[in-house]
Parts: sequence; C-alpha cells; structure tokens
Amino acid sequence: MIGGGQLARMTHQAAIALGQTLRVLAVSADDPAAQVSPDVVIGAHTDLDALRRAADGADVLTFDHEHVPTELLEKLLADGVNVAPPPSALIHAQDKLVMRRRLEALDAPVPRFAAVAGPADVDAFAARVGAPLVVKTARGGYDGRGVTLARDVADARDAAERHLAAGAAVLVEEKVEMRRELAALVARSPFGQGAAWPVVQTVQRDGICVEAIAPAPNLDDDLKSAATQLGLRLAEELGVVGVLAVELFETVDGRLLVNELAMRPHNSGHWTMDGARTSQFEQHLRAVLDYPLGDTAPIAPVIVMANVLGAQQIPQISMDERLHHLFARMPDAKVHLYGKSERPGRKIGHVNIIGEATGSVDDDAYVVEVRERASRAAHWLSHAEWTDGWDPHDAH
Repeated sequence: MIGGGQLARMTHQAAIALGQTLRVLAVSADDPAAQVSPDVVIGAHTDLDALRRAADGADVLTFDHEHVPTELLEKLLADGVNVAPPPSALIHAQDKLVMRRRLEALDAPVPRFAAVAGPADVDAFAARVGAPLVVKTARGGYDGRGVTLARDVADARDAAERHLAAGAAVLVEEKVEMRRELAALVARSPFGQGAAWPVVQTVQRDGICVEAIAPAPNLDDDLKSAATQLGLRLAEELGVVGVLAVELFETVDGRLLVNELAMRPHNSGHWTMDGARTSQFEQHLRAVLDYPLGDTAPIAPVIVMANVLGAQQIPQISMDERLHHLFARMPDAKVHLYGKSERPGRKIGHVNIIGEATGSVDDDAYVVEVRERASRAAHWLSHAEWTDGWDPHDAH
C-alpha cells in the first residue's frame, strides 16, 4: 500500500486476519502504518525507485491516498506490476476537472462548473450561473484545502488568481443549495463483482468530516437506490478496483449531485469496522486480491462514527488516561486511534457507537441519542471534557 497513514494502518489490521502481509511505502518510521507493519519501505510516493521497491514481489499495489503521479504508475504497469485501482481510474480521484468532465460525459449528476484560465472565465461563469460560487484547485485539495467559498464574484476572481499564480489548475462551481451531504461507499473486484454498504450521511465542519451516520436517516427510498446504483455504475464505468467512495450533495429540491470521488478506504466508511459484517478495509483487500466480496449488511439499525480531532489546547491528562475514563463511563464505545501526535484539527482517531438493536433509523429521537453518545465520546478523547457536564466525582 502506497502511503503510511491511518488508512494503511487499519488495512494492515484487516490483512492480518486474511493471512496477508501488507508492505507500506511510508515517508517515515513514525507514520501510523509504519509503526505496526513488519514490512516498511521508507520513501516518497513521487520517487519511482521507491515505488518499485515497494512493489517488488507484491501480488498487488494499492493506495491509502490518491497522490501518486499517474505517469509513474504507468511505468509500474509496464514493469508488470498489478496496480489497483489502475491509473486510468485513479486519475478521476486525483483531478477534479478530469472527474467533472468524465462524469458529465457519463450523464452522472454534477454541479455546474467551468475550467478557469483567468479572471474572465470566472466572470463568464458567474454571468451564466449567478452567485455564490466555489473556487477549487483541480488537484491536491482534501479536508477543505484548495476550496474557497467566495463571498461574491470579485472574491472568486481573487481566489482563482491566487491559485493560478501558484501554478495550480483551477475550476469554478456553483454553490449547491444542499440539504446535507451523503456518501455512497461501494467496492468492485477485477472479476467485476460489486458490493455496496448503506448510504450514509456525513457531517462536515470547517471542511473536515466530523461524523458519519449509517444508514443516512430519513433518506427517501428512491434517492437511496439512486445513490447506490450511481456508486456501482461509476465503479464499473471508471474501471475501479477496490473501494470507491462517492461523496454526494442531497439538494434542497431532492436531487443528488456528485461532489468528490475517492478510490480507497474512506472516512465515511470507518463505521464499517464495528458496524458492518465486512469492514471497508477487509473489503478493499478482498477486491484488489480478487477474492469474492463480503457481506456489507449493517449489524444495527444505526451506527455513528465520530472523528477524534486534536484540540486547540492539548489536554494535560494523557490519552491513555482519557481512554480509561471513557471506557469506565461508556464501555460499549469502540475506539480506533491512529498513533499520531496531537495537534489542533488533526484526525487522531475515531469512535464508533453501535445503536441498540431495538431502535429504528426512522426514529429521530433514537438517531439523536446515538449521535450524541458518539459526539460525547469523541469530544472527551479530544478535549478531556464531557459535553454533558458529567463529573465522575459527583457520580453515584
């Protein structure tokens, strides 16, 4: 697996159960996956020699991020390396303009957009679509980076000029009037078998996913089916091998629009580690190794994943002590820590809370209760503060 981050770390856990060894190409020995894998190559994903060392003797080469240059992957293919997903698919997760144009050609729903070579292109798009606008770099942005929600057309022009001056390819999109964000997570094998988990609702704060609710509550059956079928169709049309996450906008008028694609395990699927019969990490390995895919059914009516983010002020008590208190109060909380040092806003882990089997995703009070418990647990691990004001010294 190219990349030594938390996705590779959690894929390594799944590999052990399947009797596999996951070699990782990591930047340093401190990377989350490098801390736990017995087979580590240290190097950069932009270094062909490092990529070749990582691929040497492997059954398949896959990724925990989208940033490996496709021209280097084409050279690995020429070497006979089994690259999954192949660069012809991966480019659609790397370059938003390539993705938007291909999806438009496939008649998949996307926001209105335009490539920007200069300020005049922003003006022309605004005259056609109106404001507000979103300016994006075509490559490299994640967790809100490279994305500017413009206040007005002048602000959009300024943002585009800044990115262009830095050498980035730029596009401008309409700001979608959305009800919420959803994600359709699917997997596809080289044999062509597909599998899909329930569509989930994701909650973003400052461009970072903070919560995923599975299945998405109060989702119309037609939209649920449309999102799932869209994910499976795109996996087939783009030639994806492995997990594909299709991030979606549900608009206020009841439509679906594709926002982003990711061709790897994804934050919106972390709930599957404890809440589905087959986790996204096991499924990704099954897919790239061309095993039959696993059952994607959830094990409870609602599962909520909450990300643990580094606090602005790092708590004085250690993470070990925070875990101790969390487990004492919430013994059913499933915690996954990434082996990362704490810094403000950094994803350092996540918590999964499995709802009671007697609940229903259509019961708003039940969903709110499961969400509150997940948020409370994650906030405690981040801040060493209970959101409900609970004090163990006052507890009886």
